[in-house]
Amino acid sequence: MIRIYPVIFILLWSSAFITTKPIVDNSDPFSALAFRFFFVALGFYLFCLYSKNSIATKKNNLIESLISGILFHGFYLGGVFFSISIGMPTGIAALIVTLQPVLTNIVSGPILNEKITIKQWIGAILGLTGAILVLGFDLGADIPFLGLIATIVALIAITISTIWQKKLSNNLPLSVSNFYQAIGGCLFHLSIIIFFVDPFIDFTKTFFISISHQIFLVSFGAFTILMFLIKKNSASKTVSIFFLIPSVSALMGWFFLGEILTKIDLVGFFIASIGVYIATRK
Repeated sequence: MIRIYPVIFILLWSSAFITTKPIVDNSDPFSALAFRFFFVALGFYLFCLYSKNSIATKKNNLIESLISGILFHGFYLGGVFFSISIGMPTGIAALIVTLQPVLTNIVSGPILNEKITIKQWIGAILGLTGAILVLGFDLGADIPFLGLIATIVALIAITISTIWQKKLSNNLPLSVSNFYQAIGGCLFHLSIIIFFVDPFIDFTKTFFISISHQIFLVSFGAFTILMFLIKKNSASKTVSIFFLIPSVSALMGWFFLGEILTKIDLVGFFIASIGVYIATRK
């Protein structure tokens, strides 16, 4: 069963790129994320009650989980949502954060004492090449400078969060850890709303469908699987599967939204798949 988790994760995580744009078209990014993680925290709290996992924990574990949530749900998702909301093309934002496995490979060696093999570097290079082909990175695109900065912040945040989560590996049950991480993310976005932005959500049918998708399938499903994979595998191997996200997102866009899928996209998907296989196989 564990072997199918990466496949499920890729499908669920990729689908988030389909629903992000409708969300930021109907709300400011930080109000949407605060709304999302309030219900995510509530859901994990109810699951803790159902599974009889006490949320009482040591102060260190509490702080570590909150920081992890601020990094991942706050800076990473906040950066991606904000950049898209001010005009950053979704594909280019996805391409920038797809650099995460390469950055993780660079820092996981000295920080986590993980041995990054030649095979993993070859897989990372192939994966990145495939992602670039799929996204068709357009150097002439009108990229907002602030959006570029926000996306780079998101890239750094998800890399640090992955290393942080792997290095801690505390003994909290996954549901309890996810509960506190969701609280951390919610508090981060509430702080942004209080001090920097005017909150706005247009509760349209499109918003409800899109935010429900990200709450149930992405936050409850994909994120839980990601935390499980980070705990069970090396950080560098786990994040290698991210190279498939742009490819699968493009396939979903073609299937569900009627977006154009070219032969170069298919070649990129094939190359990225080979790269992920090389980087993650035993």
